[in-house]
Amino acid sequence: MMIAGHRTSVSLEAEFWSALQEIARVRGQSVQALIGAIDAERDERNLSSAIRVFVLSAVRSEPASERAFANRPGIGEAVQQAGGGMGEA
Repeated sequence: MMIAGHRTSVSLEAEFWSALQEIARVRGQSVQALIGAIDAERDERNLSSAIRVFVLSAVRSEPASERAFANRPGIGEAVQQAGGGMGEA
């Protein structure tokens, strides 16, 4: 992809690509334009990391009730239910 006039590649997990595409769609931007904006503000962080942090920040800024994953079990939920509480062995 071309970012700021140079060809670059970005390695992200499929889930981050999906989230990035959704954020771009909601903002009325192309993914390339959104990545260009992230690139322009990333300081010393590598681009893949900057994108992940951007996606995380975007998700955190949404009200929990509006998040796509709001009604899905969380990562630690099965452990919490099976053991009766976090931290029990």
